[in-house]
Amino acid sequence: MATKYWLLKAEPDSRIVKGKDVKFSVDDFERVSVSPWEGVRNYEARNLMKEMQVGEKAVFYHSNCKNPGIAAFAQVAREAYPDYTSWDESHPYYDPKSEKDKPKWYMVDLEFTARAKHFIPLTLFRHIASLATDEPPTEVGYIGEDGIRAIKTMNLVTRGRLSVQRVDSNAWNIIQLLAAKGGWEEMDLKPKKSSHTKMVKPKSRIGEVKAGKKKEVEQGIEEESPLSSLDSDEEGKPDIAAVQSRGTASRKRKAPADEQPHDAEGLRRSGRRRVRN
Repeated sequence: MATKYWLLKAEPDSRIVKGKDVKFSVDDFERVSVSPWEGVRNYEARNLMKEMQVGEKAVFYHSNCKNPGIAAFAQVAREAYPDYTSWDESHPYYDPKSEKDKPKWYMVDLEFTARAKHFIPLTLFRHIASLATDEPPTEVGYIGEDGIRAIKTMNLVTRGRLSVQRVDSNAWNIIQLLAAKGGWEEMDLKPKKSSHTKMVKPKSRIGEVKAGKKKEVEQGIEEESPLSSLDSDEEGKPDIAAVQSRGTASRKRKAPADEQPHDAEGLRRSGRRRVRN
């Protein structure tokens, strides 16, 4: 059976939910050494954790912050078991639909193994994924064309918001190289606006008057296109107010029985403590 690799996210900055700080940075992770990965409230992320086996490798990722990216490496220390925080009414991500005799959410224990020698920012992955060819930038030329292709297919850049993700073996090897060697510090990783333009239907202007009638002549106007989805801030917080306001003036959609609570990303971390063996 092929070795599996994973990426798991946590929030490094303080954020208070129901009176508790959900912050869990690389410093916190290194201090506690082994931590339950509780609070995930996304079905796909939960199912991925249920696949994990003891000893499988993972990357620890800082999310929902100013500079998201890979901060450390870890390994699975305990396979999936019921997430008891979902039964705790005082917990930030308590779920009244989860019961002790019929658990809905699961978690694994993750063990810290090492910090990344070079923090790998999301902006680097996005920059590489946006390249028109597979030729690597000089600064990270050591990853080669295979490395460029591996990064372009990573879930992190193709569907970034999920808090637990698979990492294939090719991408894992490239992450190891990047963390060990660095080199991109002088690169301009700021997202660039798309140069594409699109035609926008213009307002008509009055043209010639023939036989007592006005003839309209359309005039084309070019408008700069918005940033591509690759350049959007996928790690930012969703606009909850905007989401809640949708459909309030019209018929409301009935929520399916299995609709996921909280955010779609399922990224939640709180109440960390050391796990004693």
